[in-house]
Amino acid sequence: MTTETLVFDDRDMLTTTAATRFVDVVSRAQRERGIASVVLTGGSNGIAILRALAPGGDVDTGELDWSRIDFYWGDERFVPGDDPERNVGQAFDALLTHVPVDPARVHPVAASDGAFGDDIEAAASDYAATLAANADDGVSPAFDLHLLGMGGEGHINSLFPHAAATAENVRTVVSVEDSPKPPPRRVTLTFPALNRSAQVWFLVSGADKADAVAAAHSGASRDDWPCAGAHGTSETVWFLDDAAAGKLSV
Repeated sequence: MTTETLVFDDRDMLTTTAATRFVDVVSRAQRERGIASVVLTGGSNGIAILRALAPGGDVDTGELDWSRIDFYWGDERFVPGDDPERNVGQAFDALLTHVPVDPARVHPVAASDGAFGDDIEAAASDYAATLAANADDGVSPAFDLHLLGMGGEGHINSLFPHAAATAENVRTVVSVEDSPKPPPRRVTLTFPALNRSAQVWFLVSGADKADAVAAAHSGASRDDWPCAGAHGTSETVWFLDDAAAGKLSV
């Protein structure tokens, strides 16, 4: 397992480089096994990458077969399906409605007005079952790529400092009722699912993230800084702008 830290002058170069490497990683997985699996993230950088991958974007995606990618989400806001806060809706707007995905390979978390109504525990259990159904071992896929944004306090997915979801070591998906970042109700993948990913990529920009970046690079506790607990089984890559990298030791 290796860790790579890339620092860019601006966010546009960060997202374009990550999108280009996305094509490389996913197309290689398709050549090797036929199907690739990707976990998407929300946030400005996560959506910017999807826009770069869309037709007319900055990146050549000719090597990709969009119909042979399984799409998952690292977390989701438990709100109605048409709420603009939903990560899945943002991903469709940015990319998925514009490329020939296989609908059967797009795996969103249920909305609060969906099949389980307002039962967030049922929605979390259903997503865990989705992971299990698509896993060789009946637990969770070994994702080819897991994209991560990050908050200034180091949260990733909906795993916040000193939260029960962050401490979870068995269940692959849990509900969150009291997220400190609104909306409060969310469904999130946990470390037991996240850390099965071959590649884990952090997409981080802004000076307000510098403390968290430095903490993760210095081996901080995941309870204090959840970002410190995320690692790919093959590679962990940090895509940073200059501001986010500002407190790293040279």
